[in-house]
Amino acid sequence: MKKIFSIFCLTLLFLGCEDVVDIDTPVTPPRLFIDALLRLDINETTTTIRVEAGTTSSFFDAVNPAQLTNISLLNVDYEPSSALDQNFVVFSEVSPGVYEGSKSTNFFTSGELQLFIEHEGQRYLARTEYVPGSPISSLEQGDDTLFSGNETEVEISFEDNGERDDFYLLDLDFGDYLVTEDEFYNGQTFNFSYFYDEEVEAGTEINISILGVDEQFYNYMNQITVQAGGDQGPFQTPSATVRGNIINITNIDNINSFDNVEDSNNFALGYFAVCQTFSDSIIIE
Repeated sequence: MKKIFSIFCLTLLFLGCEDVVDIDTPVTPPRLFIDALLRLDINETTTTIRVEAGTTSSFFDAVNPAQLTNISLLNVDYEPSSALDQNFVVFSEVSPGVYEGSKSTNFFTSGELQLFIEHEGQRYLARTEYVPGSPISSLEQGDDTLFSGNETEVEISFEDNGERDDFYLLDLDFGDYLVTEDEFYNGQTFNFSYFYDEEVEAGTEINISILGVDEQFYNYMNQITVQAGGDQGPFQTPSATVRGNIINITNIDNINSFDNVEDSNNFALGYFAVCQTFSDSIIIE
């Protein structure tokens, strides 16, 4: 919502200018982008996982769907339960740039998971493990505001597990995300308010999700949110490309050692994570 308002203001500004201004924008080589954030509901017997692939290059260009030569997911520690069972999942393309595969949910909840991708002669690998989360205790609409007086407040609470160090990714709908760690509320109920930039129309449903993440993914998403919402103008590039965990292994002869990689800048954008997810929704009054 905030982004739409910003774009509208910029449009009015440009319409008021008579001179044509040429802007030199950065041009970068095409880079593969992978969205492999897998959200798990462990109460489901079977899980269908989805991975989206695209390529991005020029500064203003949209991300175009990428056709992968191969994409599969291996659980190196999984023991098949029968002769028909396997320790891997092969994805099928269901629409341009969108790949899906199904497996029993417990396949994803233990062991090291390895995502293999092949695209235009290049091979990529990402490794992760399942991370548990914490359920939402309550979700309510609040009455407070911040600056303009038109913000919409949603109050969220969840109880942290005191037996482990937890990191969380909060999906607050409308493309809004926050990260938090339990350093100051370990084992306690965490209550907080989130304010949407504009008053949300009555009857609008807001969907909230809490994902358990590891520290590496927490740091990655923290960088993403800072670069997306910092003091950078809308036409400035991020201060640095945020590197995820999807590496190019085309020239690696030993995947357990990465010190022989000559092209360390050759990696795919995006991240591979497998997260227990708890969701709830609220209808704004």
